Amino acid sequence: MDVPVTMVEASFRRQRHSRRIAMLSGGAVLLLCMVVAGRVSEAYPLALLAGMPRIGDYFEKLVPHLGWSTLFAGTHTDGSLAYWMYRADSWLWLLFETSQMAALATLAGAALAFLLCFPAAANLAPNRKIHFAFRRGLELFRTVPDIVYALILVWTFGIGPLAGILAIALHTVGALGKLFAEVVENADMRPWEGVIASGGNWFQAVRFSILPQVLPNFLSYALIRFEINVRGATVIGFVGAGGIGQELYTVISFNYYQEIGAILVLIVLAVSVIDVASEALRTRAIGAVLR
Repeated sequence: MDVPVTMVEASFRRQRHSRRIAMLSGGAVLLLCMVVAGRVSEAYPLALLAGMPRIGDYFEKLVPHLGWSTLFAGTHTDGSLAYWMYRADSWLWLLFETSQMAALATLAGAALAFLLCFPAAANLAPNRKIHFAFRRGLELFRTVPDIVYALILVWTFGIGPLAGILAIALHTVGALGKLFAEVVENADMRPWEGVIASGGNWFQAVRFSILPQVLPNFLSYALIRFEINVRGATVIGFVGAGGIGQELYTVISFNYYQEIGAILVLIVLAVSVIDVASEALRTRAIGAVLR
């Protein structure tokens, strides 16, 4: 039996009206939550406006006083690039140290996350208790910020890169473990069923049916995490965990504004180079795996 056009139109109008009410209600709740969050955290617009000029004043102090006539003069000439970057050799070495800290921490964290992600995946865990235990374990790793790990490990192992490497690696385990487990949960289970049906055990099923599907995403996430860890290695240097961050904290403490600006420029350039190289490596690695 044909439904009258007027009934269809009336039904459409009711649904549209319900959607609009739902959207307005959701927007009102979101706005209320933002207002409450702002009040609790004391993020007042007037305080932000009052502090903006001071931010500008601080960054103005970081800008070097370079002159065209002296731009390419020696390290003893004020206003030259060489005078501004007079410690570039030591700073570049510290940046290299920071990148190596991040690389080693990412490799160690990704390896442990790789081992933990399969029993943490709901579709591969032998039972719910194992799944629950491994998921909560990964949460424990990533819930604690890497700078807190660094504070604890600096006290344990002393000031230096080792504490920074371990701190970043521990946080990386939790972050990558969660991502890896979610990739595994989205894998096609038909190859898994085929391996199990042919007499394969759990490890063989993971090796031959799941791993070929998820490995490209694993590589992609690990390389992205390396980029993040380079920045993280800079920050945790503030608590004595080695790298360029420790030097940056020192010059900030003494208000050496020109040196602060120089180090920040070098950090930005180094991170940009690492990002570009990591993107190229990720593209080539994923292409090689998919062939």
